[in-house]
Amino acid sequence: MPAGELSRQLLEKTRCFLKLSGSVSDDNDYRDIRSAYDAAVADGVNFNDEFGINAIIHSLDTAILLCEGLSPDRVISLAVILSPLHRAGYLKEHDIERRWGEDVGHMLRGLQKVSELYSRRTAVDNENFGKLLLTFAEDIRVIIIMIAERTVLMRSINHHPDTEKVMAVASEAKYLYAPLAHRLGLYKMKSELEDMSLKYSNREIYTRIARKLNETKASRDAYISSFIAPVREALERHGLKFDIKGRTKSISSIWNKIQKQHNDLEHIYDLFAIRVILDVAPERERSECWLVYSIITDMYQPNPARLKDWLSIPKSNGYESLHITVMGPGGRWVEVQIRSRRMDEIAEKGVAAHWKYKGIKSENNLDTWMNQVREAMENPQGGPLELMKDFKMDLYQEEVFVFTPRGDLFKLPLGATVLDFAFNIHSKIGCTCTGAKINGRTCRINHKLRSGDTVEIITSSNQTPKADWLNFVVTSKARNKIRQSLNERRQRSAELGKEILQRRFKNRKMDVDESELTKVIKKLGYKTATDFYCSISEEELDPGEVIACFETLDSRQETAPEARSAEEFSLQQSGDDESSSGDVLVIGNDIKGVSYRMSKCCNPIYGDRVFGFVSSEGVIKIHRDDCPNAANIRSRYPYRIIPVRWSGKNGHQFACTLHVVGYDDIGIVTNISSIINKEKDTSLRSIAIDSNDGLFKGTMTVGVADIASLGNLIKKIKTVKGVKDVERIM
Repeated sequence: MPAGELSRQLLEKTRCFLKLSGSVSDDNDYRDIRSAYDAAVADGVNFNDEFGINAIIHSLDTAILLCEGLSPDRVISLAVILSPLHRAGYLKEHDIERRWGEDVGHMLRGLQKVSELYSRRTAVDNENFGKLLLTFAEDIRVIIIMIAERTVLMRSINHHPDTEKVMAVASEAKYLYAPLAHRLGLYKMKSELEDMSLKYSNREIYTRIARKLNETKASRDAYISSFIAPVREALERHGLKFDIKGRTKSISSIWNKIQKQHNDLEHIYDLFAIRVILDVAPERERSECWLVYSIITDMYQPNPARLKDWLSIPKSNGYESLHITVMGPGGRWVEVQIRSRRMDEIAEKGVAAHWKYKGIKSENNLDTWMNQVREAMENPQGGPLELMKDFKMDLYQEEVFVFTPRGDLFKLPLGATVLDFAFNIHSKIGCTCTGAKINGRTCRINHKLRSGDTVEIITSSNQTPKADWLNFVVTSKARNKIRQSLNERRQRSAELGKEILQRRFKNRKMDVDESELTKVIKKLGYKTATDFYCSISEEELDPGEVIACFETLDSRQETAPEARSAEEFSLQQSGDDESSSGDVLVIGNDIKGVSYRMSKCCNPIYGDRVFGFVSSEGVIKIHRDDCPNAANIRSRYPYRIIPVRWSGKNGHQFACTLHVVGYDDIGIVTNISSIINKEKDTSLRSIAIDSNDGLFKGTMTVGVADIASLGNLIKKIKTVKGVKDVERIM
């Protein structure tokens, strides 16, 4: 643009802006801004943007639109006009705050953050982009400025030669700023954005619809007036209190109708729309709405197929209204909406706000918050934009929005880590993730992400999921994939362990029955076969130990394999081990080479409190402290008593006799012996049962590892149905 033309436009637009903002403007404010711009131009600052538009003129146009469309506001106006200087880096935030106030600096910081967001080149039709925009803006006034700025930009790029850039701006207007404008009640800007978006993205359609309408705004308004006049007169004759409004649909709205209804322009019924709003008490709302319906359909021919009764059955979102389509003068279809003032308020501001009715996607917290903002903007008391600064942009504080290096945008829950992001991209990337570069800095996989981060995942083919990953991921997708991977790896490990054991059995020429192997698995203390086989493959369990346990179990004579009663059970005895080898007891001060024997009178087991008695044969007999003979031994032979203690090493079983009392029943002996055989390091050595009149008493000798194992065994035997009591006897 020539310097003379630029100066002329700057002067013209500055005068227009100062005239509109006179009620809130301060001469010193704009004098300082003019000085700052003059200094910047003298220093060679280039204010042309990527479209070749002068940013100073653009900012003045934006400020003028805000004054015309909303109301003059000092802070917003200053922020808009100063933004080119701030964006160019010529004025720093602290200088702006010092000269024009902290609120202006806050607004410019929000605009700068939004500008940085655009530098990511992400797709604006990504639904998360709008959420991130609201998060970055921090202040609703920043969003209002952005809507106005985009409207001015759309006006300025008509016939711009770079069609790709124009299409990008048009797409942005359609998917982002038009819906936001609609939510905020900025209907004029919303319609203009949608119309220009259609114009730039599909100029042929736009031009065809514009030509087919073939009427100026004045003639359209005249038609609506001619339609309304007799309706107004008839309603007044019936004594109704009402407002009546007319409008013509925008070009973009007409095109949407054509696409939705698969019709051409001639068959779109509601190019013209009238709204009748009744001032009526709630109890008479429906009757008066239907009265208006009757009056209008007496005057104009209705289309019954186009009747929509949301009075009798309101929409699920609360919307109430009566819609009819009638044939107006000249054979044109006109849509008439009939509702009460209360219904109109609900439709415009309440849970069924008009933008919801239009089908625009919404969220509960955004609904409520946006309605509050709209009410503040429509408040006739004072300047609504001044009230906007009290609205905090904390709508999405439970979410974070992050970018890939290519600019793709992802939404994650608050607290999400690098690993959550990796799994969100792809399961394989998550499983091999070793860290990430966040904004160029290397971070670990458990680093928590923040909105606006650019995250580049680092992977390694040697990486595999770890169980501790579950401690810091927060997304269900990451948790499920980690668990799935761990389970698959565990299954592979179990299969390998099973192959190893089978080879060892084959080498020993042993045939293994699954039921017998199950007993061995339980005997060794494993809850599942998978745990058992994994221990073998991970070399935590030696296959030789499994074979030894299997051989011991195989050689043992199982007690009563079939179910028998105690009365049918015959006495079985097995020999007792009278001597015990070496290292489970420490004799005296660790005397070596001394043999000892567990006393038969009290049968001590590992963990009992014991003492040693030197017999006449020179063998040390081990007695329990509570042995029946202990008192006599201590009083008569105190000089032959020697202290002993358990060594802490126990690889043996000790014989212990139990006395059992209960009700005789089929299978009770089998149930008791089954419990004993299932216990780790426990065996049934002998059992003797005496049954009489349905009751039985019996003794059984069991081999146990220690006192704790014995206590646990007694508790389990007591749970057998029919067992009344179990106790240890000497």
